[in-house]
Amino acid sequence: MSGAPLFGRVTLIGIGLIGSSLAHVMRRDSLAGEIVVSTRREDTLKRAIELNLCDRGTLDAGDAVRNADLVIICTPMGAYEAIGKHIAPFLKDGAIVTDVGSVKLPVFETLGKHVPDHVHLVPGHPVAGTEHSGPDAGFPELFKGRWTILTPAEGADQAAVDRVRELWLRAEAMVEVMDAAHHDQVLAITSHLPHLIAYTIVGTATDLGEDLQQEVIKFSASGFRDFTRIAASDPTMWRDIFLTNKDAVLEVLGRFDEDLTELKRAIRRGDGDRLFEHFTRTRAIRRGVVDAHQDDMPAPDLGAIPGPYSQDNDD
Repeated sequence: MSGAPLFGRVTLIGIGLIGSSLAHVMRRDSLAGEIVVSTRREDTLKRAIELNLCDRGTLDAGDAVRNADLVIICTPMGAYEAIGKHIAPFLKDGAIVTDVGSVKLPVFETLGKHVPDHVHLVPGHPVAGTEHSGPDAGFPELFKGRWTILTPAEGADQAAVDRVRELWLRAEAMVEVMDAAHHDQVLAITSHLPHLIAYTIVGTATDLGEDLQQEVIKFSASGFRDFTRIAASDPTMWRDIFLTNKDAVLEVLGRFDEDLTELKRAIRRGDGDRLFEHFTRTRAIRRGVVDAHQDDMPAPDLGAIPGPYSQDNDD
């Protein structure tokens, strides 16, 4: 696209799947006059520079955010508070700080409490990802047709929200603005609970005897393969998600446990009518997912290196 960039200087703190994909988008469409990357590890930073994902790189996040118009936090959420505390003195007046984390309400309690009054905080969550991780994993089409959810606080600067929204629209994402607490409740059922179940099912398989475990792997059907894909997600990221969104996850997990108990009772009693009614009713959700075009992504490479679902872990 032609014309002036959306932002003069953009700083990415962390450069895994999401951060590198955003860098590709900004390069492709000239959305930033300058891209600065900060990482925790020198080898990650070196690779980001080799891939031309940035104009400048540094291991010091404080130095990276100097004079930045937009700062995007792309690290596991457990690092947010330390990052916020470190970068706060270096943020310029009018800068925008956003993130890509999978839980939104805690952003205000960790990162947000360190953001100065002269800086705009616009939390965000791109609901997109693959099993791949690291700066090599990014590609500009990652967000195409996927949702990005923004959760600004009530009274947030509308111009800042609009600029962040425009960045995601240029990445060809669909953008929704939502209350942070509501976001966390929605994602608890659509993402967090499925991951917890997947980790549990695959964990059960690992506890089987060696012979049976090998047979399970050899004859894996599509359902189990999908569970192993989900359970291959980055453990650091998912540890942080369950700890930061524990109230919403525990609430939905309680409901799931009640439903599971009811199905166990139906199986024990041979209640085929109850099972058939339940399976018929749940098919409507699947049809809704298809109708909403949320099943259009190509099948993932099941041989991929394990990595995050929607958040960076290479920082």
